[in-house]
Amino acid sequence: MGTHALDRDLTELAASARAALVREIDASGAWAVDPVWREAFEAVPRHLFVPYYYVGVRGGYERRWGENPDPRARERWVRGAYVDAPLATRLRDGELVSSSSQPSLMAMMLAALRVRDGDRVLEIGAGTGYNAALLAHRLGDDCVTTVDLEPEITEAARRHLAAAGYHPVVVTGDGARGVPQRAPFDRIIATCTLSSVPVGWLAQCRPGARILSPLATGLIALTVRDAGHAEGRFLHTPAYFVPLRGADRHEEGFVEWGGVPRRARENELFRFLLTLTRDTLEPREAYTLWEREGQPRRERYGITVSGEREWAWLDDPEGPYAWPLR
Repeated sequence: MGTHALDRDLTELAASARAALVREIDASGAWAVDPVWREAFEAVPRHLFVPYYYVGVRGGYERRWGENPDPRARERWVRGAYVDAPLATRLRDGELVSSSSQPSLMAMMLAALRVRDGDRVLEIGAGTGYNAALLAHRLGDDCVTTVDLEPEITEAARRHLAAAGYHPVVVTGDGARGVPQRAPFDRIIATCTLSSVPVGWLAQCRPGARILSPLATGLIALTVRDAGHAEGRFLHTPAYFVPLRGADRHEEGFVEWGGVPRRARENELFRFLLTLTRDTLEPREAYTLWEREGQPRRERYGITVSGEREWAWLDDPEGPYAWPLR
């Protein structure tokens, strides 16, 4: 089989696999509140943003890449690019430093961002560039800015975006500081986990802007009132992302469970509360609260930013349950 025939076969396979992925996301209901996102996922070729990625195997990782001389390996690469799963794209000393997020979670987050035509969006964490391409397809290149601390990540994202025909603004810098030269923004979306919301983001937002970010093991959706105030609740879904690198990085420590029953330790909602209150509540205190309040779901928790203060809360920003984040 000649090179052109092989390329044609891989392109056809990618189109078929992409269509199947879109059907799967559609069935999940991820973009039910904003089905226009379906068009972006139909159009943007994910495989161009993951020219190689790593899959876990016994003893480590296996690298899959589009230039593998084995045609069967190239086929596995294409098919894997359209599985509804996160893909590890960069490792450093065995640690994951960048990935392409699970497409259905990306779809849910983009729908929850509630963009409108003409909105200016800042993405924190460029990753492969795939999410920025989806945003650019929906809003246009000039409305989208994506930032990442690592030059090698932003350089690769630019290449991937150009190969797919998109040219949003890609900035190398500390995402915790935002991108003031591109402000003001109507929406900020982070694709990395925060320990608190950087106060500088609010000053780069228009009043009424929406910030959507992973925090603890959930997704917080904040409405910005002005440069010093924002508030909102967590969405219902769990979310696990690579931590933000730079000024806002928080190192996790070892957990002393202190008599917390195993059923709670293994409960995802309890672990969310424990992560959210890690600097305030001991595990046993968190467990007592969790049981007393009926094992609350994520939607009952929220975050308020007011000047230099930022706190998480259960049910009511004014208490009785509130925990400082910074």
